[in-house]
Parts: sequence; structure tokens; C-alpha cells
Amino acid sequence: MPEGPEIRRAADQIENVLIDRPVLDISFAFEHLQGYEEILQGAYIKKVETKGKAMLIRFENGYTIYSHNQLYGKWYTRNAYNYPKTNRQLRLAIHNEKKSALLYSASDIEVLRDEEVPDHPFIRKVGPDLLNEDVSVEDLVERFKSRKFHRRKWTSLLLDQAFIAGIGNYLRSEILFVAGIHPDLRPVDCSDRQLEKAAEASIELIWRSYRHKGITNDIDLAEQLKKQGAKRYEYRHWVFNREAKPCRIDGTEIIKINAGSRRCYYCPTCQKKPESRTS
Repeated sequence: MPEGPEIRRAADQIENVLIDRPVLDISFAFEHLQGYEEILQGAYIKKVETKGKAMLIRFENGYTIYSHNQLYGKWYTRNAYNYPKTNRQLRLAIHNEKKSALLYSASDIEVLRDEEVPDHPFIRKVGPDLLNEDVSVEDLVERFKSRKFHRRKWTSLLLDQAFIAGIGNYLRSEILFVAGIHPDLRPVDCSDRQLEKAAEASIELIWRSYRHKGITNDIDLAEQLKKQGAKRYEYRHWVFNREAKPCRIDGTEIIKINAGSRRCYYCPTCQKKPESRTS
């Protein structure tokens, strides 16, 4: 599943090809949305926002297309009417005189009036989006300590879009590693410094992934490994997808576990579990 950084990069691409040109043609695969095609044809797109893994395409006539890629959705931006060769099903196509934005495989698509967007079930419950909102380390630490979240395991919290929007499986492992937090812990089990480090890592890594196309490892180290001939999957992350490989910090073998039915990776020395925990 694409995570927040991937959706934000897709939104950037859509903005680049669609903004400032009128929509000449738009089509929805779902019959219940096809009545909006005439309403949106000829309109200008003023901006493309993201809220975690959801995308909001804002039209100047007061309508918004909401989409969520879920597991298999994928956006393509192409020259006008130049469709990619793919077995995916086309769900939404937006064309102007020069370019097309095409959404394949996604099933969660809606058209809303702008005033309806805040009350959409996903938008209403989703947490802060670190790529689109001004969220500080202090804001996140306060959130970590709140009664709603402080006694839940980090491994479930970081996948909960109501906690922080846009964090998924690879970012979960990477944030916990950089913060030095064992996967079994909860915010209530952590020191103030660990909570600060978790907040710093959440902001830093989601932005690093966005700016560097999914890389969460130290950028200088990633470049060094790349020059040495390492493949992308070998230099991309600190711990994610590196089971039995040496930790980049101290050489300890990386461990893979299942947490919430999804794989999670950690270093047992950099993320040492305290001997006693708060009950």
C-alpha cells in the first residue's frame, strides 16, 4: 500500500499536469459518479491536497474529488489520452489539451461539495498530516501523551490513520528504530526524550521519504552504498526489509516480527526493551 509520501508525490505530479488548464474531458468508471462528468468538464483544478493516504482534487467550481488508493490504486500522469499498457482497471480519467491524470484500480472515489469534505468519514477521523499541516515536535509529544493514545502499543498506533496520517508499514519500523523504541512498548512506557525522538523521527522520516522517493536511511550513507553498487532495496532503509542483515549502527542482526498481522523490523540493541515497564 502506498504511504503518505507516495500519495503526496502523486499529488505533485497531478498538480504539475492539470493546474491552470481547463478540464476538457473527465470520466468515472462508477455509474453513480458519471452524473458529475458534465459538472466538472470545463472547470479548472485549483489545487491537489492530501490527507494521509487520501487525495483531494479541488475544482474552482466548489467540487472536490476524494480518492483513496487503498492497496492497489495507482495514479499515472501521461500525455493526453496516452494510456499505459496495464492490466489494471481505469477508474478515473481527467484530461486537458496536453495531459491526462489516470487513476487505476482504486475503488474508493467520491465527488463532494467543498463544504462536505470535513464531514467525510475518513477526513473527519484522520490524524494530522505531517506533509501538509504545520505540526511541531511539541504537538506530537502532546498527542503521544494523550489519554486516547498513550496506552496503546506503538506498533498499532503508527498504523492507525487517526493517530498520524500517512504512516504505513515501512515508516513504522523506521520511526521506531530512529527513536530507539522497542516494538513492544507504548508511549506511556517511554521517557520524555524517547517521545521527543519519536516525534522528531516521525516528521523527519516522512519528509525524507517524500523528498527522496521512499528512502528513509541516512541520505549520505545511502549515496555511499549506491556508489558501491548496492541495489535500491539494499540502501533504502535503516531496518525495514533487512531481516538478518547487520544493523547500520552497531552490526547487530535485524529481527523481523509480525505486529498487527504485518511485518515489523527492529534492532534488539538499538531498540532495547527495558527490564521493567509501566503497568
